[in-house]
Amino acid sequence: MRYEEFTIEGRNAVIEAFRSGKTIDKVFIQDGCQDGPIATVKREAKKQDTVVRFVSRERLDQMSETGKHQGVIAYAAAYGYAEVEDMLKLAEEKGEPPFLLLLDNVEDPHNLGAVIRTANVAGAHGVIIPKNRAAGLTAAVARASAGALNYTLVAKVTNLAKTIEDLKKRGLWFVCADMDGAQMYQLDLKGPIGLVIGSEGNGVGRLVKEKCDFVASIPMKGDIDSLNASVAAGVFAYEIVRQRLGGIK
Repeated sequence: MRYEEFTIEGRNAVIEAFRSGKTIDKVFIQDGCQDGPIATVKREAKKQDTVVRFVSRERLDQMSETGKHQGVIAYAAAYGYAEVEDMLKLAEEKGEPPFLLLLDNVEDPHNLGAVIRTANVAGAHGVIIPKNRAAGLTAAVARASAGALNYTLVAKVTNLAKTIEDLKKRGLWFVCADMDGAQMYQLDLKGPIGLVIGSEGNGVGRLVKEKCDFVASIPMKGDIDSLNASVAAGVFAYEIVRQRLGGIK
């Protein structure tokens, strides 16, 4: 289901957006606002499990396009989110072992869009992002995906580490991309797999990394020691594709 991108400003407008069923990624509320309409916004956000950020009046003024934010601005998703279960069903329908990409600490919309594009062309069954510390499905992400967002399932989860635990019980195993790991070409990356990618700056968080079965690295021959998230995702994803096609290890 597709949504038009919105920056929604004003108390009544935000409340109506929630009640109409729109997917709201984040709500920004002015520090100290505690009146009735703001309480209603908070209550509606809690129902949808939407991230709420409390910010200064100056910050809201900078974000505002209308100058009439009334202490609250919401960002609606440009696209609807899928469920993780939908991805497993898709793999089953295709007769393929599940192949999922999980992103931790990836907040740049261009990186997220590029990873979604990679996921699509590499045949992954979906991309999983956390509710916090992540870009949402904005129009910028859609543009960076070059249309792939129309065809690629993206799920947003509250707790990435718990999602990994749950998927392990479903038979998936997980490889975390990190420069301290074994070279990826030494690992068997076939079978039901989740590939976990972090940001260039922060990498994969400790708790998420600890849930992974393996830590794998990309050989680095140059003068810098990291690739951005979307490039790393592409390199790893295509090693998985190569091994699935029966390439020589």
